[in-house]
Amino acid sequence: MNKYETMFIVKPDLADADKKALFVQISEAITKNNGSVSTANIWSEKKRLYFPIKKHREGVYYLLNFTAPAEAIEKIRHTYTLNENILRVLIIKLN
Repeated sequence: MNKYETMFIVKPDLADADKKALFVQISEAITKNNGSVSTANIWSEKKRLYFPIKKHREGVYYLLNFTAPAEAIEKIRHTYTLNENILRVLIIKLN
């Protein structure tokens, strides 16, 4: 099991209920692939982007730390790319 840190940029115009549902979906994608979430929180609320991403000038940054097997990362990343509310994802392996 490896440790990972993930940063998400999420659409800023989501309702609070939709944000909570999205954050649950993000965590479920990890647990379905034999991983476990250690910390998850909002890093920055409605931060202006340097350049537009999918026609959005602002985004909500969400930071997540988790452990998972190395072979599960591609499946997790694919799940995130299918979600239209997630603008960008960055997954980094920690030492």
